[in-house]
Amino acid sequence: MNPKINRIDTEIAKTKQKISGLQAHIRELEQQKIELENTDIVGLVRGSGMTSQELSAVLQAFREKGGVPFPSSKQEDAENEK
Repeated sequence: MNPKINRIDTEIAKTKQKISGLQAHIRELEQQKIELENTDIVGLVRGSGMTSQELSAVLQAFREKGGVPFPSSKQEDAENEK
């Protein structure tokens, strides 16, 4: 077999191994990010002093109003101008 082909095959195998390692590293980093985001969310919820029922009501209102649970400042301005 052509030695250049063997060299390229070796290079391909090394590159695939590096890619596999980097993909595993990305998965680890994404998991760490999710854990930190979850910690932040829990901290915000606990800091708000809301009960679980109140939080549930806020989230339900958020879903029902298409992602806007409370009037934004633009909505308030438009309502005040009427």
